[in-house]
Amino acid sequence: MKLKIKKLNPNCKLPNYAHPGDVGMDLYATEDYDLKPDERRVFFVGFGLEFPVGYAVIVCDKGSLPNKAGLHVMGGVYDAGYRGEYNALLINLGPETYHVAKGDKIAQMIIYPVEIAELEEVDSLSESSRGEGRFGSTGKS
Repeated sequence: MKLKIKKLNPNCKLPNYAHPGDVGMDLYATEDYDLKPDERRVFFVGFGLEFPVGYAVIVCDKGSLPNKAGLHVMGGVYDAGYRGEYNALLINLGPETYHVAKGDKIAQMIIYPVEIAELEEVDSLSESSRGEGRFGSTGKS
């Protein structure tokens, strides 16, 4: 699959796969910033994409940042029709200020095939083994 990518910021480092076979492309900061504990901030990553309908880009955590520093990505779903600048909304859940430097890996994006659903309103839904069971409905073990 080929994606069209356009640099929107001269400080942009294009996303890339770190290793052959990886599914997440690393996203890089375009600026320096000190993210304080409990602070959340949008980090723009300097590019826009074009890809076909039937796919979505999901922005996710880098494996090491939540573990080492408590940094977490708060959502991030991009539809095929979006042409603006991509970003990663980060929150610092750790106890220390975390310095993000221009060029640091801050998140990753994964390209997923998606089904575009057609909703059909009905008066009832079929029975299932779970039914309306919510949180804890499967028990502790």
